[in-house]
Amino acid sequence: MSAAATPPVFSPDPAPPPDPAAPKPSFFRRRILGPITAQLTQGITPDRIAFTVGLGVALSLFPFLGFTTILCFAVAAAFKLNQPIIQVLNQLMWPIWIPMVAVYIKVGAAIFGAAAMPFDPPEVSRLFFTSQGEFWAKFGMVGVHAFTAWIISVPIITAILFYATRPALRRLGIALARRA
Repeated sequence: MSAAATPPVFSPDPAPPPDPAAPKPSFFRRRILGPITAQLTQGITPDRIAFTVGLGVALSLFPFLGFTTILCFAVAAAFKLNQPIIQVLNQLMWPIWIPMVAVYIKVGAAIFGAAAMPFDPPEVSRLFFTSQGEFWAKFGMVGVHAFTAWIISVPIITAILFYATRPALRRLGIALARRA
């Protein structure tokens, strides 16, 4: 066997050992700022990340349990948005999602001129598992109300967050470009 037949072996530069005295980065820096910074250094534009943030938050507020991950995945794939960023935002929005369901129900009822129905999660789940017919008869229009309010809020939330985050992301992109 000749030396020409053997493929060359490339060894990456070894990473320097971590400094034990260095403080551990915060959760925000590790889980939010770090991935966004990595995307900016890989060629994704700040405007695209700002759009992902705005749309990701809006989609994460979809008022039906169990659909936000699929919705975020499908829309991000359709618009070629960053999947890790949109999914992290989806998970971070859970504490806000719960009260927003009640807000969407009330706003939707107001849009339709309907009386606001009391939102009792134990009653909703009891009916869902014991009597589907009664569940849909009692809560079907509540779902329509919540969906309507949510669909109206999507472009508003997306625009507000896009324009709110874009300047900071542009500054971060410029700073990273200078550093590189």
